[in-house]
Amino acid sequence: MDIKIVTAASVTKLGPAHVDQVLIGGSHGGIYAGYLAAKAGARAIILNDAGGGLDGAGFASLAYLDDLGRPGATVAHDSARIGDGEDMARRGVISHVNETAAALGCALGQTAMACAEAMRGAPAVSGTVPAYEEARFLFSDEGDSPEIWGVDSASLLRPEDVGQVVLTASHGALLAGDAASAVKFDVRACAYNDAGVGIDNIGISRLPALDQRNIAAVTVACHSARIGDVRSMWESGIVSHFNNAAAALGVAAGDRLQSFAMKAR
Repeated sequence: MDIKIVTAASVTKLGPAHVDQVLIGGSHGGIYAGYLAAKAGARAIILNDAGGGLDGAGFASLAYLDDLGRPGATVAHDSARIGDGEDMARRGVISHVNETAAALGCALGQTAMACAEAMRGAPAVSGTVPAYEEARFLFSDEGDSPEIWGVDSASLLRPEDVGQVVLTASHGALLAGDAASAVKFDVRACAYNDAGVGIDNIGISRLPALDQRNIAAVTVACHSARIGDVRSMWESGIVSHFNNAAAALGVAAGDRLQSFAMKAR
């Protein structure tokens, strides 16, 4: 079988073309992203380290992938744009590798493409991937006020989230620069993880796009809360950047995420 190196803006958008291939995916390197890539059948996986962040959440998928016997690596957030697999393939520099990838010759400092080439030597995938579910949480519900929901991934938003305050633990980057990817539905307000901001300020690029839709939005500092874990964001997230619509609510850098959510109601 001819093993290809394929890209994707997000591991939430994988299909048959990614099965049993080496994937360079624009998602953060948290555990759930690794799970989605593995579940989709990727033979080996390169993600973005999202600045590392609290508890190393931005590359936490690597140990998880080791347990599945799959090579995994991340590129440095300041070397290529998160949310853009093609840019990661073009200029990404490897920041972390797991033991399975290291055994194939993958190493820190390699280009993403050199690492991916080495990963082509990985065996075909086998076995099933145990379920790893993300979740939704209702943080506040007081009568007629808009609800405050938390989701571990922006992919979990639902049509009924229109008009609600929705906090996500996803990165704050537009997917491949597409403004329509800022948020799926017209929520009242939303939040993301800044993924270390990264090259080209990509980790906060959703914010101006959401201003165009009059949606108040913030990012929390990646070192204040675990990316991919909205409960961590709710408990300890600190606002790092905000858009004009959020500024109009009196939001400022250094605010707790809970404060933003209450103001946005």
